[in-house]
Amino acid sequence: MKPVWIVDDDKSIRWVLEKTLTREKIPFRSFASAGEALAQLDAGGAPQVLVSDIRMPGQSGLELLQIFRQRFPSLPVIIMTAYSDLDSAVAAFQGGAFEYLPKPFDVDQAIELIRRAIGESMHQIGAESEAGLTPEILGQAPAMQEVFRAIGRLSQSNATVLITGESGSGKELVARAVHRHSSRADKPFIAINTAAIPRDLLESELFGHERGAFTGAATQRQGRFEQAEGGTLFLDEIGDMPAELQTRLLRVLSDGHYYRVGGHSPLKTRVRIIAATHQDLEARVRQGLFREDLFHRLNVIRVRLPSLRERREDIPLLARHFLQKSAQELGVEAKRFSEAALRQLCGLDFPGNVRQLENLCHWLTVMAPGQLVELADLPPDLRETVAPGARANDWEGALADEVDRLLAAQAGHVHEKLIQTFEGILISRALLRTGGRRIEAAQALGIGRNTITRKIQELKLEAPGAASGDERETCPLP
Repeated sequence: MKPVWIVDDDKSIRWVLEKTLTREKIPFRSFASAGEALAQLDAGGAPQVLVSDIRMPGQSGLELLQIFRQRFPSLPVIIMTAYSDLDSAVAAFQGGAFEYLPKPFDVDQAIELIRRAIGESMHQIGAESEAGLTPEILGQAPAMQEVFRAIGRLSQSNATVLITGESGSGKELVARAVHRHSSRADKPFIAINTAAIPRDLLESELFGHERGAFTGAATQRQGRFEQAEGGTLFLDEIGDMPAELQTRLLRVLSDGHYYRVGGHSPLKTRVRIIAATHQDLEARVRQGLFREDLFHRLNVIRVRLPSLRERREDIPLLARHFLQKSAQELGVEAKRFSEAALRQLCGLDFPGNVRQLENLCHWLTVMAPGQLVELADLPPDLRETVAPGARANDWEGALADEVDRLLAAQAGHVHEKLIQTFEGILISRALLRTGGRRIEAAQALGIGRNTITRKIQELKLEAPGAASGDERETCPLP
């Protein structure tokens, strides 16, 4: 992602935003004047979002806004202004600003506004991209083949779609694919995360507002429904939509009409709704947190997106793809995974799903020292974590790695060492399960009592001086 640019001659304002963006792990660059920002622009740099003060020595924020609007028409620009400077706020909106940020501002609100602008920027980039440049959905697992078949069937329909799946599993990619393969592909695709926008702003974001509808509404503004006219409106995290807006959305879905905030003339909409959630909407209906009639309006066709741990066989394919993608974004040579590193990745649960894997690959592209990503290059928490089920399924791969290591370090003693280790683990685990009772352990392993007694002595699994013939004696484990 490109950085957020901060332009303000006030060092304290820059410091506050820099610290907050660092905490939120949002890349940024800051400049003390419009001239510095324009110099960086001329040098080939470009931001994801521009946040600029309106009054600065030299060129003003409004002049900077005009220059950026000419060169990057879809770039979101946030103008910072004083509370009393309403004329400047009006001028900012008229100049095409995404939003204005009154001073003094609440830091959390500022970050929320910047996140909204980042989302807007990414959606604009996606809408302006050629279809062939839109990121593909990758997957060979049977669960993903079902998703692909559903997208194919939906290409012939304008039905409302509900996409369910865990956070980070790629629900927006599926929504974009449904739109791209539909008869509406030449119309806008507009996405909005209903959980990321404060509830008092969400209504205006969805339906737009008339001039003077509320304090600060200096001009009429289109909502997402108007922006998506004729195309597709993607409502992400629909399960978090406030109750009063659920009612308004239900009315739109029922009769296709809505009003801007502060408006009196109904507007007709012809958008296709695709909604998504990581929550159990049926459970939220039972809890009274989501309207049952709205649920049935949205749940016309449901597509369930599997988590990454449900399609582990896709992890190598996705990991290689994300390494290539990160290398292209950073302008460097693509790295590659060793077999040991890939096996470790395939054993992880990835609670953040595909998004977490993508972020990991970007981190490795920057941080891994060599072109071959080894197991030791993974972050420590990922090197030491393996899902229990995956560890059980990949014990042969782990054994193969250990054989390779021993062959290189202890030629001539590999067989003996591995057999002793293997038998020691077998007998120790069996004794642990039976509380140290040897006869039961031997029966569980399918060996004789004399054999297990002899092996305990040979492998020194028994405490010195213990009476090895006593079948009830417990065996201290290493």
